[in-house]
Amino acid sequence: MNKPSFKITAIILCAVLCLSSVVTVFALTNDKIEDQEKDAVTATTTANTDIDSTKDETVYVLAGADGSVQKIIVSDWIKNALGAASITDSTGLSDIENVNGNESYTISGNAKVWDAQGNDIYYQGNIEKELPVGLTVSYKLNGNKVSADEIAGKTGKVSIRFDYDNRQYETVKIDGKEEKIYVPFAMLTGMLLDNEHFRNVEVTNGKIINDGDRTAVVGIALPGLQKNLGISKDKLNIPDYVEITADASDFSFGMTVTIATNELFNNLDTSKLDSVDDLTGSIGDLSNGMKQLLDGSSALYGGLTTLLDKSKELVSGINQLDDGAKALKNGAVSVDDGAGQLKAGAAELVNGLNTLKGNNDTLNGGAKQVFETLLSTAEMQIRAAGISVPALTIDNYAQVLTGVINSLDETSVYNQALAQVTAAVEGNRPLIIQKVTAAVKEQVETQVVAAVQEQVSAGIVSVVRGQVADQVISAATGMNKSDYEAAVSAGLIPEETQNAVSAAIDAQMQSDDVKALIEANITAKMASDEIKSTIKANIDAQMQTDTVQKTISDNVELQVKQAISENMASDEVQSKLAAASEGAKSIISLKTSLDSYNVFYLGLLTYTGGVASAADGAEKLVSGASDLKDGTAQLKDGASALYDGILQLKNGTPALVDGVTQLKDGAMQLNDGLKKLNEEGIQKIIDLVDGDLNGIVARLKATIDVSKNYRNFAGISDDMDGQVKFIYRTDEIKSK
Repeated sequence: MNKPSFKITAIILCAVLCLSSVVTVFALTNDKIEDQEKDAVTATTTANTDIDSTKDETVYVLAGADGSVQKIIVSDWIKNALGAASITDSTGLSDIENVNGNESYTISGNAKVWDAQGNDIYYQGNIEKELPVGLTVSYKLNGNKVSADEIAGKTGKVSIRFDYDNRQYETVKIDGKEEKIYVPFAMLTGMLLDNEHFRNVEVTNGKIINDGDRTAVVGIALPGLQKNLGISKDKLNIPDYVEITADASDFSFGMTVTIATNELFNNLDTSKLDSVDDLTGSIGDLSNGMKQLLDGSSALYGGLTTLLDKSKELVSGINQLDDGAKALKNGAVSVDDGAGQLKAGAAELVNGLNTLKGNNDTLNGGAKQVFETLLSTAEMQIRAAGISVPALTIDNYAQVLTGVINSLDETSVYNQALAQVTAAVEGNRPLIIQKVTAAVKEQVETQVVAAVQEQVSAGIVSVVRGQVADQVISAATGMNKSDYEAAVSAGLIPEETQNAVSAAIDAQMQSDDVKALIEANITAKMASDEIKSTIKANIDAQMQTDTVQKTISDNVELQVKQAISENMASDEVQSKLAAASEGAKSIISLKTSLDSYNVFYLGLLTYTGGVASAADGAEKLVSGASDLKDGTAQLKDGASALYDGILQLKNGTPALVDGVTQLKDGAMQLNDGLKKLNEEGIQKIIDLVDGDLNGIVARLKATIDVSKNYRNFAGISDDMDGQVKFIYRTDEIKSK
């Protein structure tokens, strides 16, 4: 860890404490978590009795391993402080969904009017908008820059750097000069590294905790604050990035989480920043802050006592959760029975089609034998008429009989008709090719769409399960997922609690709401330009394969032959042949009869080929929906019982959550400690800037004012107070 930079950050935070008239505690998050029965909406706010409503917003940024934004989900909590019947809201979100109630809204101009009925409003939606702080994650291996894909599975000296681009600013006049003042976001980035893959871990501007199995890494940065304060980096280097270095083997690691918040500065009172004397006078407040930190140990003890007192209620709730899980298991057995019936039905269908397919050779052979008998009879009749012909076969009869016709009088009529029919059919060859290609493409498209949808479904289920895990962990333990996993690794979470959390996650994944969310996301994803482009590219690639092209070619030739035979057998052609000589007519009539049977024979081959294709396709058939429904009904009952158990668990844990909150608050106060307040106080700031505090005071005041002005990302009404935080989650990197 870069200790000088970390000390400098501590000095800045210490100065902020001096300016606030009260001691504030800096932590990874100080939010109070509210667990909802549907999708969790997490938010933080302090009730303001001077306004009708407050909007508390959390922006979830799903990013790739390089920090590139993939999706933004916004959760809003409108606190109806006065219990108003309706709330006028302004937002830029799309696909808005009420996630904790049945309240609806109507559109009024550019605003949405919620029928609140005195309730708080919880909703979420999507947005495409530039984030106030951009995140870029870059990687190096043995000093060389590499991509996330390239570093996966590699061994060597690695570095992972998080750069934060602060884009949110206001133009403010300071000492008569226009200055850009950036919203002072504090960026906290955390991750867990498996000690089996990482050794000698170091971090700039952060802290490392090693439990023997894994290393927890947390770093802090304040992008834009250096420019805001106008202090040279030679005097004071305020970190604007976080970098982790380590010796890696078979490089892979899970997701990272970055929290961006400006709450650190929003709680400051700018009325105390009018002069340097006020700044110096605030040092006395540090003594009061030290006393509050000492008092924090008492709050910690009280929280632990409450936690122990409520453990019996937690155990009782977990027991009911186990009963519900058992019922869910019984329902799953029924689902399995239904699936067995489904499989049996599909097997019967396959057997039936295979029986038909097994008769294909017999049917084709019989038709061929009849054809050959007709050809033999025709051959005998022709020879009986004194005409010498070679043995007639399916392949040569048309050519032989055509030669016989040409050798007779007035056979040019037939040749002309045949030439005209052939030319007409060949003229339509492009249309035949087009129709055959379209039919084949439709089959290819069905297969490609099914394959892509299967991949999309798997990805979305994985993402939703991660979100459900965050929510359940937060509701059951009061921790975020990273803290919970760290606590599990440290052996601080009882096994029964871990089992309860896992069961709750599985139950939530089976709920109607989560299934509906997954289905909606799948539908939306399948309708996206990206997926449509992928489907089109796959279809185009399949259409160019040798197999598909041969199928098209074979079917085109079959259609051409059938068209020629059918046209030659038509009344129009036959009327033209009526004028031919009686001898020619006899041969022509014979050939026409054989052509007609040839049409039947070719059609039979097409039919048996279709039966074979249907038999192959039946191997993949999935049906039996009604039987499956019978099983899922029992599964639903089991899930309901499990949910009842979860509710009792939830009802027994409010006091436990309060105790944990006290534990957290007391612990955070003790962590900040008296030493940093005493040793890294205002005097070090004065020494660093050579006594030029007047300029810093003006810039710090402007920074605080700009911070308080930024209270929302997706949109907020002018008469509504608000606050916002951003949670960035990057994808994991798996070894190849």
